[in-house]
Amino acid sequence: MTVGPTSGAPGRPRSTEADTAILDAALDLLVERGIGAISIEQVAQRAGVTRATVYRRYADRTELLIAAIHHDHDAAPDELPEPDDVEQLLSWWAQALGTPAAGRGWPLIRRLMTELYDHPELAEAFTEVSVEPRNRWIRAALIRDRDRGRFPADADLGVVQQIITGAVVTHLLTRPDGTTAHEIEDYLLAVLRETRYRRNP
Repeated sequence: MTVGPTSGAPGRPRSTEADTAILDAALDLLVERGIGAISIEQVAQRAGVTRATVYRRYADRTELLIAAIHHDHDAAPDELPEPDDVEQLLSWWAQALGTPAAGRGWPLIRRLMTELYDHPELAEAFTEVSVEPRNRWIRAALIRDRDRGRFPADADLGVVQQIITGAVVTHLLTRPDGTTAHEIEDYLLAVLRETRYRRNP
């Protein structure tokens, strides 16, 4: 299933203000009310636009919500830069988790964790657009570090990846929103060291 913004009619000018208002409205409603309580009509009303304006940009609610979920991200999941090693990847991850704690970043992630798979169409689209590219990004970093000797040759990188991503989920669900990026990074690096990772083998 390929998800992306629907192109407007040929020659129709696009309003950047409307684009932003629609995505902000959808994201705010998602955080406030949850996935099941959002409709195109509610998003249009919150954004101060017509339903037709929303539908010119997004074919349906799933496409709109996928765009909204990625609205605050600096890079698309399939355009993430290549880290020098797993430690830098975790540092970037910690920065991303620490930065939005005062806003809607953490509440959004928690909504997705607890509600996403009750909505199969959205879950499928989110997995394709966000989860799978990020998993490939993590896996590539793990393989590069194994090839450098930073993991034992017999290390099961699939298990290592599950440990790292599981640590992120645990942190998000159990730590206060005020946790700093530095604290998150220390935690993730401590978990990484327990996977037999060695920076200077």
